[in-house]
Amino acid sequence: MLYGVLSPLIVLIITLALVYFLWGMANFILRADDEQGRAKGKQMMIWGIIALFVMFSVWALVGILQNTFLLGGGGGFGGSSSGFSGRGGGFSI
Repeated sequence: MLYGVLSPLIVLIITLALVYFLWGMANFILRADDEQGRAKGKQMMIWGIIALFVMFSVWALVGILQNTFLLGGGGGFGGSSSGFSGRGGGFSI
């Protein structure tokens, strides 16, 4: 139940960080002749990358902890922790 509420919120926050990074990139490119505009765009890109890195790192750490302590099914991108499974005798991880 908690996952159903937090999942869209996490996706929204990640999307906002990506938009912030892209907005900084646009400022950096469009204001190439203005030194302050380029500096502002560069700063926005740096903070956007830092935010994305921290969010994906925490997301990965939570997924690792869930799988390590068997607290629930996959917290990864696919939503499944079954790995590769083939039809009729394939291998699974």
